[in-house]
Amino acid sequence: MCWNTSSAFTPVGIVLRDRATRRVVRTLGDAAHLLMKDWPSDDGEEYVAAVKACVDAITGNISPEQFREILLRAANEAGIAALTVVHHGLEQTQPDRPSQQCN
Repeated sequence: MCWNTSSAFTPVGIVLRDRATRRVVRTLGDAAHLLMKDWPSDDGEEYVAAVKACVDAITGNISPEQFREILLRAANEAGIAALTVVHHGLEQTQPDRPSQQCN
């Protein structure tokens, strides 16, 4: 299981609860925490699909990017604002950052 993987996962900014709570989801672990602890409703079809897809991505059955698309649909269903986070020059600021691998 690879909870902290970030490969091929474009970060998503999420705004919850009257714009008072903001999160940047960078990893599958971030997403799992968001879905289980902070999501405003747990009864939507897209929410259930996102929880299943998160498990599938963690176990390697789907790509993190496929999960991200499902997460965005769940956010839309719940009326949650979601934004793509773009880091310009990230490679220059962290050139020696090791890639994360899971076993």
